Parts: sequence; structure tokens; C-alpha cells
Amino acid sequence: MAKETATYISQLVATNPVASDSVSVGDDHLRMLKTVLKTQFSGLTGTTAVTASEAEMNLIDGVTATTAELNYLDITTLGTSADSKALTQASGVVTIAGDVVVSGTTPKVTIGDAGAEDTTLLFDGNAKDFYVALDDSADKLVIGEGSTVGTNSILTITDDTVTLGDGAAVDTAIVFDGNAKDFYVALDDSVDKLIIGEGSTVGTNEILSITDDTVTIGDGAAVDTYLNFDGNAVDYRIGIDDGTDKLEIGAAVAHGTTTAIAIDSAADMVIGGYINFSDEQAIRPEIKDYAETVNVLGDVGGGTDAIDISAGNVVTATVSTGAQTFTFTNPSATGKACSFTLILTNGGSQTVNWPSSVDWAGGDAPSLTSSGIDILTFTTVDAGTIWYGFAAGLDMG
Repeated sequence: MAKETATYISQLVATNPVASDSVSVGDDHLRMLKTVLKTQFSGLTGTTAVTASEAEMNLIDGVTATTAELNYLDITTLGTSADSKALTQASGVVTIAGDVVVSGTTPKVTIGDAGAEDTTLLFDGNAKDFYVALDDSADKLVIGEGSTVGTNSILTITDDTVTLGDGAAVDTAIVFDGNAKDFYVALDDSVDKLIIGEGSTVGTNEILSITDDTVTIGDGAAVDTYLNFDGNAVDYRIGIDDGTDKLEIGAAVAHGTTTAIAIDSAADMVIGGYINFSDEQAIRPEIKDYAETVNVLGDVGGGTDAIDISAGNVVTATVSTGAQTFTFTNPSATGKACSFTLILTNGGSQTVNWPSSVDWAGGDAPSLTSSGIDILTFTTVDAGTIWYGFAAGLDMG
């Protein structure tokens, strides 16, 4: 009788039973085979058939992972990650050959685990490397050149501060790469200036520079330089007209047009329009070659006419027909002297009535010339309560 004793498949003898064995030995072999199968595959306790092929089952040949480790790979679809599953690497490098897409309603990628170490996103370039990193020792987010966190910093962020540069003796710039023109905002480290300029090379074509307590517009080139105020209806400018070597303040943006004030290198000033002092003082002026505005009343032709001081302090008028009454309006406020000169033609040809507030020299109004010119002067220091009147020249021809 050839019958082995076996509990597992490895204990079975392929040549048993032999042909000379009895039927009962064959029965014993069948019962032993059932025992071997149930013992060897003790985990198959359900009623579901195992459908994996031998090729599929051979895929796990040589796998030494634990149950927990295999669960890390419990994904629902190739290329995706199931909920609450994480891809971890205890050491070494994880290489992903294709694109990585993080999607969802509020996707988030976290680098680091709150440990006290630097965390880096490194861009491995052909000629230069760059990084975006947390410099944990300094509590800064750093964008820099190279692969070592904290060296060659280009931009750092900490608290409420953004810093360009790392204190090295190099220029630091923000360049605006335009279609037709480039512009930059930069630190020109060689001259310790903050510069706003045209182009991309720091220190050339300066528009504005700041150093110490000085702000400079322009870079000494032979061009107009100005500060333009772009208004809704009217523009204004302050700048150098390089063609005339003058500082101009004026309306519009083109130098030499509508100039309000021009100042040359000797500090001489040319005014392009009038100055309205609004009843304020002009202290210690030296006046040369000046003129006064003439308020021309013309032929008053009788009746009542107002001499408006605000229209000019020299007044001309002609009396022709009918009695003429003059009133004086808009004198200066009390405490300020206000005077005007009246050049009156043919005043004696008609009756001329003066304001009752006029106090004439000698007590009486002068006799006027009927065919000729009289010059009369009036002064008040109390806003016209009293006008002091006198004849500066009668019958002037």
C-alpha cells in the first residue's frame, strides 16, 4: 500500500496511490486531498468562486508588502487616488513622469508636515536652478536662484513685508516687459538709488530716482522732463523745457505752450498770466516797468453810473448830455487804503453829482472843465465810509 500522510500540498506524493492498491486506499487518498485543500486554502470560507487566472495570480509573486502597505495602493482608478489615501515615501525620490493635476472644489497641495525643517519646490533647469521654499530657520517664504534655500534670494515674504534682494552688492529690479517699450523699478546698488526708468538696464534712461532725502526727475539727458497732471478737462505740467533751460509751470502737457510761470537759471521769473492775490499782501516788491488796468466807462451820457474799483484803479469817462451822478463800488476792506484816479473829459459841460461820502479838499468839489480833461483822485481807508477827494490836475487840455 502506497499512501503518504499530508496536510499541505507540498507533502503530497505525485505517484501515490499505485495501481496495486485497494479501492479503500483510493478512498483514503480522496479524503486526504480534501483535507489538504481545506488546510492549504483555509481563507476560502465563502461561496464565491475565485476567478483570477494563473497570470493574474502570478503578479503578486515576490511581493513582501504588509497588509497596511498594500492598503496605501488601494486606488479606485489607475491614475487617481481614492479618498483618505496618501502616497508616502519614507526615503528616496518619488518620480512622476507625466503631468500632475489636482482638481476638486477646494484643491490643496501641502508641502511639509509642520516639522522644523526647510521645505522646497525646486525647478531643476539646464543652466540655472530656481526654488520656491520655506526657510524655516528664518520663517520666510523665499524665491531664489540655485537649489540651496536661503542663498541668492530674489524675493522673500515674512509677516507683512515683501523684500527684493538679499543684501548682496547687486542691482535688484522689477522689469515690465512691454510690447513697444520696457520699464523698470530698481535699486541701482552702485549709486544707492531707487530708480524708475525706461528700458530694462538699471541706471539708463532714468525717469525718477530717490536717494537719501532727494527725489530727482530725469537723468541729465537733453530732453524735456516734466510731471504731468492728467485732468478731466484741463491738463497741467511742471517741468524743465530743455530747449530754453527753464523750469515751467503751465497748462497742457507740451512745454512752451500756455506757460503760467517760467524760471531761468538766474532765478528770474516770467509770468504768462495774471496773479490774483485775493486781497492778500505782496510784501516788499520792487516793481519795474509796470502798468495799471484802465476801466473805460466811455461816454456816460447822463444818469447814474458806478465806478467799480475792482474793474481797474484808473478810470476814464466822458460827460456829454444831461446831469451825471457817479457812485463808487467795491472798495477795499476797512484798514486797507484804496485809491483810484478818474480822468474825466468835459466834466464841466453838465452837472456832476458826487457821492455824499466824498470829503473834498477845501470842503467843496472842484469846478470842472467844460471842454477839456480834469484828473481827480479819491482815497479811502474805511471801505468807502469816507472818500478823500482832490483835484490832481484841472483843465489838462
